[in-house]
Amino acid sequence: MCKPENALARDFDLFSLLRFAAPTIVTMLFMGLYTITDTIFVARFAGTDALSALNIVCPMINLIVGLGAMLSTGSSAVIARQMGAGAHTKARQNFTLIVLTGAALGVLVALLGTVFADRIIYALGASERLVPYCRAYLIPLLLFTPASMLQVVFQSLIVAAGRPGLGMALSTAAGVINIALDYCFMAPLGLGITGAALGTGAGYLVAAAAGFLFFLGSRGPLRFCRPKWDFRMLAQSCLNGSSELVSQLAAAVTTFLFNAAMMRLLGESGVAAITILIYTQFLLTTFFIGFSMGVAPVVSYQYGMGDHTRLR
Repeated sequence: MCKPENALARDFDLFSLLRFAAPTIVTMLFMGLYTITDTIFVARFAGTDALSALNIVCPMINLIVGLGAMLSTGSSAVIARQMGAGAHTKARQNFTLIVLTGAALGVLVALLGTVFADRIIYALGASERLVPYCRAYLIPLLLFTPASMLQVVFQSLIVAAGRPGLGMALSTAAGVINIALDYCFMAPLGLGITGAALGTGAGYLVAAAAGFLFFLGSRGPLRFCRPKWDFRMLAQSCLNGSSELVSQLAAAVTTFLFNAAMMRLLGESGVAAITILIYTQFLLTTFFIGFSMGVAPVVSYQYGMGDHTRLR
């Protein structure tokens, strides 16, 4: 039986590898740009205290992104390796299991985060003046956690399916919707920082729904099927992607420490200033994140095929 054609199976040189990774790099760059646009809208339409609140709750967002990245990056490597080895049924079963796990984990985080929202906000160092803003942003955003988790999962697995251009298109569409709804919710409707959370959440929802529909109708090597429980695969995926979680946790700790120092030295205005710097730094790192996410499935696929010449 012939293996299904997959873009990961072809020969790559330096330039073709960069071309393959380019859509993922652009995707991450665009995500960085519309994240910065969020801060511009919040500063313009909700004020300095709202901008400070955005950075106070940022470590919680880092945790959510980190969990999604851990699942997606770790599982895409495992699944791409299985596809390269010709184990397509197992790859599809594991793909479906990862999607279900991501959705369930998102629901769990959303429930726990909502129930303990006030404790989280105070633990992150919010002053009494910032608490209402933090609550108005964090709680609505937590409701979209399952969609946020699935967006990150689908983004990596679409690359593993050999369609990085589609991932870029979905991310671009989600970003445009996020920006447009941020403006609509915050300017004409006057929803303040809650409007920013709803706009961001809507962007997550669109990307997650589009990814789901793509894989639901896919006839390619990676598509939904009846899953088979595989704890070992889940543990391997989490272990393999743990570096992504650690990176996000490191960013969360750094942000928390910056916020604490600025709050002590300059108050809420100091936190607002550091917000701008931190989000700008994130934009600069998106190039490297996008490249690593773009080439990882290629490496894993060649490893699964056992083609060590191509792998090197």
